[in-house]
Amino acid sequence: MPIPGFGEISESLRRKTVSVKAGRHGRGSGVIVDSSGLIVTNAHVVALASPIEVSLWDGQSVRADLSKRDTTRDVAILRVPLSGLPAATFANSDEVRAGQAVVAVGNPMGFLGALTTGIVHAVGRVPELGPMNWIQADVQLAPGNSGGPLANAQGQVIGINTMIAGGLGLAVPSNAVARRLRSEDERVSLGVVVRPVQVPLQTRMRLGMMVLQVIKDGAADLASLMPGDLLIAGNGRAFNSIEDLERMLDGAGERIARVEFLRGGRENTRTAFVHLGLSAIAAV
Repeated sequence: MPIPGFGEISESLRRKTVSVKAGRHGRGSGVIVDSSGLIVTNAHVVALASPIEVSLWDGQSVRADLSKRDTTRDVAILRVPLSGLPAATFANSDEVRAGQAVVAVGNPMGFLGALTTGIVHAVGRVPELGPMNWIQADVQLAPGNSGGPLANAQGQVIGINTMIAGGLGLAVPSNAVARRLRSEDERVSLGVVVRPVQVPLQTRMRLGMMVLQVIKDGAADLASLMPGDLLIAGNGRAFNSIEDLERMLDGAGERIARVEFLRGGRENTRTAFVHLGLSAIAAV
């Protein structure tokens, strides 16, 4: 079987990219991630109360339903009443490295299926944008590119383009997007509302997740976690970004997660064994 060239890969990626319109002002792109009509875009492209219209590469337009909107990670999941759509394949964004060639597709300034190429400059946090990781690449993005795919040289999606910062395009890593797609079915949740904070611990600052709210009868509630607790590690790994908390939930194995946290005076680390199913072992 012949290996497809760059032109074939680019055309295939274009066919998997859609235009998204939401209300009067929402304009952006999206990528088809399942042939049954599942589409990923940015949360800032679609508003909760706006009618959403998706246009495919062949000019067909259809109304879309908003399935999920995560403003924290700027990801939204749409569903359209179509089947047999060409779906993109996700690559493992943890394997993305600086210097890697990338391709971005979107609909900037009304130009459908516009393509731009570049290289990855870095993967990690961006100053002033919180504890989330981003894929940072020198691709040329413009209004209308938001929500479109950032792909590797094989045409596999490694991120969802979101914004320009410091002259570089920023994309939500594909693994973070995939976790949100899986949560549509699994509904795995710690049952807390958290805010990332810096915590002075062992003579240095570390990232923590302050618990703002504990959902009644959720996993954290049953494990005796409380508002004000500072989550600092999961399954033996310190939190370095908000994605680490998501990875803990994602890789809980038998749905038992070991959560380390600080409470009160914060001199001592406590541990809770959280059952991500219907019950939990109390904090110790």
